[in-house]
Amino acid sequence: MAADSGSGGGARGGVGVPGYQPGAADSPGNGSRGTEPRGTVTVTGTGSADAAPDLMVVSIGVECRAESVEAAYSRAGAGSDAVASAFRRHGVEGADIRTAALNVRADMTWREGGGQRVTGYVAACTLTIRLRAPGSASAAISEAVGAGGNDVRLNGLELTFSDDAAVRARAREAAWLDAASTARQYAQLASARLGRVLSIADNVPVQGPVPLARMQRAASVEQVAVEPGDSTVAAAITVVWELQDLT
Repeated sequence: MAADSGSGGGARGGVGVPGYQPGAADSPGNGSRGTEPRGTVTVTGTGSADAAPDLMVVSIGVECRAESVEAAYSRAGAGSDAVASAFRRHGVEGADIRTAALNVRADMTWREGGGQRVTGYVAACTLTIRLRAPGSASAAISEAVGAGGNDVRLNGLELTFSDDAAVRARAREAAWLDAASTARQYAQLASARLGRVLSIADNVPVQGPVPLARMQRAASVEQVAVEPGDSTVAAAITVVWELQDLT
């Protein structure tokens, strides 16, 4: 079950009550007591929501060395095609396979008395693959690595959501509850009560270390199991309330 959480005590805020003394009588002409604002309180609340990711983005490529540019480029192309074909056999659509990088460079060595010398050429091609069934990603990645052989470079993976709107909405709700709870506490400490909401700002939360998918060695030595686990979406908001006299 997805779990939502506020920061609990992580909210930040301040009370702005210029010239306000809690419980003081209203000046003539200010209207009835408890209806006029007596300052503001500004609070930043944070929250998060957890859910199982439904999309895995894999960065994988090939790197080939050869004596000529043409040979290195040709090997890299063949290896990249083999990797892409392996993913297609596991149901990955063409739109989810993208070439992210392609380069060829000279392989240089230094020799005493001879300076730098070209000893060959290196061609590299990197693909970005979107796997829409993270639970079955292990088999697809294993076959792709096997198809590319020793030239394959598995650069990493990211677990995310194809549409995170629902999870983000729960994170914002948790952030709102966190901010409101802290604002009520500040109002009580100031012997006041919360009035209208004057402004709401959606902030970019400070992200901590992002955990990668848990990876463990499976029973077969030919495959590494990828366990998607849960991913967390964080939200932060800054809210300004009026402060009013207690009635």
